[in-house]
Amino acid sequence: MPKYVIERDLPGAGKLTPEQLKAVSQTSCGVLSELGPSIQWVHSYVTGDKIFCIYISPNEALIREHAQKGGFPATAVHEISAIIDPATAE
Repeated sequence: MPKYVIERDLPGAGKLTPEQLKAVSQTSCGVLSELGPSIQWVHSYVTGDKIFCIYISPNEALIREHAQKGGFPATAVHEISAIIDPATAE
């Protein structure tokens, strides 16, 4: 199943409190539950003004539906074609 990186513009994301991050996570999980098991949230990286999320989904349309239903911006959605790390150089 394809994996995607979702870029979300969210000014001040890096200043969200643990309670606010928990609330955002709970909203996301609720929408995922509604959409069914074909879409999965792997994890997210929170930066100053953006959140980058890794998702497994059969298609980009389902990711965008999740964003719309959850009220999360999906500024850009990119399908991952490969994953590399230091072990790739060996």
